[in-house]
Amino acid sequence: MINSNRENLSLNEKILEHKELIAALVSGFIILLAWRMESTEQTTAAVIAYLTAFFIGGYAKAKEGIEDTIESKSLNVEILMIIAAIGSAIIGYWMEGAILIFIFALSGALETYAMNKNNREISSLMELQPEEAWLVRGGFEPIKVSVKDLKVNDHILVKPGERIPADGEIYKGISTVDEAAITGESMPITKNAGNEVFAGTVNLNSVLTVKVTKPSSETLFQKIITLVQSAQSEKSPSQQFIERFESVYVKAVLLAVALMMFLPHYLLDWDWTTTLYRAMVLLVVASPCALVASIMPATLSAISNGARNGILVKGGVHLENLSSIRVLAVDKTGTLTQGTPVVTDFVVRDDLDKQQTLALIAGIEGQSNHPLAQAINAFAKEQDVINEQNITIEDIPGYGMKAQFNEQSYIIGKPDFVGAKLAKQFADGALEQLANEGKTVVFLKDHQGIAALIALKDVVREEAKKAVAALQELGINVAMLTGDNETTAKAIAKEAGVSTYVAECLPETKVEHIKQYEKTSGHVGMVGDGINDAPALATASVGIAMGGGTDVALETADVILMKNDLSKIAHAVKLSRKMQRIVKQNIIFSLTVIALLIISNFFQAISLPLGVIGHEGSTILVILNGLRMLSKNV
Repeated sequence: MINSNRENLSLNEKILEHKELIAALVSGFIILLAWRMESTEQTTAAVIAYLTAFFIGGYAKAKEGIEDTIESKSLNVEILMIIAAIGSAIIGYWMEGAILIFIFALSGALETYAMNKNNREISSLMELQPEEAWLVRGGFEPIKVSVKDLKVNDHILVKPGERIPADGEIYKGISTVDEAAITGESMPITKNAGNEVFAGTVNLNSVLTVKVTKPSSETLFQKIITLVQSAQSEKSPSQQFIERFESVYVKAVLLAVALMMFLPHYLLDWDWTTTLYRAMVLLVVASPCALVASIMPATLSAISNGARNGILVKGGVHLENLSSIRVLAVDKTGTLTQGTPVVTDFVVRDDLDKQQTLALIAGIEGQSNHPLAQAINAFAKEQDVINEQNITIEDIPGYGMKAQFNEQSYIIGKPDFVGAKLAKQFADGALEQLANEGKTVVFLKDHQGIAALIALKDVVREEAKKAVAALQELGINVAMLTGDNETTAKAIAKEAGVSTYVAECLPETKVEHIKQYEKTSGHVGMVGDGINDAPALATASVGIAMGGGTDVALETADVILMKNDLSKIAHAVKLSRKMQRIVKQNIIFSLTVIALLIISNFFQAISLPLGVIGHEGSTILVILNGLRMLSKNV
């Protein structure tokens, strides 16, 4: 019974969310029925059906238009469309009025749907910040408290595998921390006493005592949420222009119709019947039906084309903005690169067998859940190596591991752990070159010295290189923003072919760079896949997320690459530019037709039926022109 109630509630919520779209579609269906009735001379039934379509399709927009007019004390297009539809009905053209209502209602419903998706609460992001923490006071046992109750200088205990609940400084302990949620850095970072840690990051392998340095409302994680919400609430320049144009257009048309209702009678000696008739014709032919159709069919067709090619666009305005981007900022981890480390180099001392040494390393690393250890084990499996068993290990957090095997002692880990001098000398000084290539190097040491090294790297996607080249051909500069260190960032940027890069970026600095690019270059696109990219995705003119990214990145972004293929961005830009050309053609054509119809009406050279044919005909033509966007060729 409870499950049934929940299902009914969920269904009701979905109906309420899409009520405008449902009303528009029902209105369209009733119009078809009314047209059928009219064709079989059921005039009264047809009129009743048209009135029903008027009410169902136009109620939401009429209510919105009236409320907005009262609130802003300014007329809008909703009012004009309702008056135009009523005017059509008054002079006997019920179907034309109903169609005007249907088109406008459908357009508004689609806009509402896109807006609801774009402003959905980022609940998945909120869940990553713990709600409770283990508070440590004196020599007492830790107690669980709400994160909101934590104060600056409180000490909290963070166990292995737990998310750090507050921004702070490590008071006691050494551990490896995964900061991908904040910096996007794929490699976990070793943290010692005195190092800064952030809320939402993960403590991987050792107990930490953290001193709280910021209240929960001011953590870096909370700032990410605030930045996303703030950026999403800002109106785009196109939206602001449309709102200004709307007010001017409506006032101009209504003023012209009002003047047309009596001036020709006195100035041109028209009789009252002709004067009122011409005023009604003006109201019909001047309605912006063709202008609305100039944009929406082309936009929806372009969005459909993109979807077929693995590009999901959340709204027409984002597709429009794609055509004018001059800089594309890209995240590194998971965007230009695979997002997980892989083994790129394996060097063994001359007196050792390569397969046996790899089996030993994999046997040691197989007992760790560290991302580097997992990558080494994956490499061993690819080489068909069977891990050595019965190895005793001791984990040294932040450095590596000690191991015992066949009565021999081994050390595996970072250069400083096995001996920095020995590490630098091994394999003719390979460490320096590998580090300059942005690789992380792990060493194995036995009783004779360094036995082997394994270099790992988050490798650049092959399609990313082609995508960067294709974008540069379109006149778009590609800039990489990453949380990685300078050495790694430089190596990845060179390999991927990007023109500029910025290393060691936090979410806040990514936003700052996006804003700077907008000042110098105009429209800016941002590509990312992590939570840390969400503020930059929301701030950019167009935010583009990889389909395999985090939920918050997908919700925040304006465009989603469903197959994680960066080469699709170039296709999206071409699609957008073609759409803009078609939209401009449609707008010029529709405005020209409206102007000709208005002039013809003034000179009494056109009747109402011909005016309707010209008006609806121009609408059909611009729709057909817009449907060209469905073509596979871009």
